[in-house]
Amino acid sequence: MSEKQLSFDEAMSRLQEVVNQLDNSDLSLEDSISLFEEGLRLSSQCNKQLKEFEEKIESITDEYQVKEDLNHESTD
Repeated sequence: MSEKQLSFDEAMSRLQEVVNQLDNSDLSLEDSISLFEEGLRLSSQCNKQLKEFEEKIESITDEYQVKEDLNHESTD
């Protein structure tokens, strides 16, 4: 798999493929380790992207809340 940044969905899909290969194949030890390493990289990438998504949602929510608070203050 290339080192380019995959989208979250692409990375999750590839991670599922890796898990399936590890579960359902008679792989050599070298191939298993290689797939395991790829799986760890993909998992790390997905966790990083999820954290970024959470931060974005918090930012949007905070911004919306500030606007709502300002609207309530102006109508009081």
